[in-house]
Amino acid sequence: MTHSAVTASTVTRSTVVPARAAWSAVLAAGETLTITDLHGNQAVDFLVYDAKDTSVRYSAPDTIHAQGNIFLTTGSVLMSNEHTPLMTVVEDEVGRHDTVGGACSKESNTLRYGHHTWSQHACVENFLAEGHKYGLGKRDLVSNVNWYMNVPVEKDGTLGIVDGISAPGLKLTLRAEREVIVLVSNCPQINNPCNGFEPTAIEMTIGAAEATGGTGAA
Repeated sequence: MTHSAVTASTVTRSTVVPARAAWSAVLAAGETLTITDLHGNQAVDFLVYDAKDTSVRYSAPDTIHAQGNIFLTTGSVLMSNEHTPLMTVVEDEVGRHDTVGGACSKESNTLRYGHHTWSQHACVENFLAEGHKYGLGKRDLVSNVNWYMNVPVEKDGTLGIVDGISAPGLKLTLRAEREVIVLVSNCPQINNPCNGFEPTAIEMTIGAAEATGGTGAA
């Protein structure tokens, strides 16, 4: 067992999120969130906010600057727009996750894939639906993390969205560094390979904060 492993005795909540669906939760400082790619090759769009002040939220530029890398893996810290830590990746079985691909929307689908895609559900709609529960609106959406999404950067600087490098059952675990609100869109995209053209379910598991302190001997 690794230091970050979530065992049955520490699990406080576990939910299977259907394909294309949204999910959210409030995590206390020290609690962990494990995201499991149940069927493989499923992108998971992700945003995180300070629960006590939602104007403090995930910042892709601060996160990339702090770690000197555009990809996330074990040890990566999701930084806020105040350059303070929100969550830390404490375990990762995949090895690389995207910070630059952004979230799909009706508008971007139309631009990239044609007007016939306008009616398709997208990640922005999921974020707006879940964010509304916490008083968040469109102006509160920022560039997001895409767990499991494979966005390679070529030598000339161009980006691609290609088949994922995950596999069924692989997972990653994040630890909350303060009380946070997490918004998730289990990506519904069917026009590029980020979900293997067939979105599938994921599992979200929240683990209790690890106990600290001494033995309490008299």
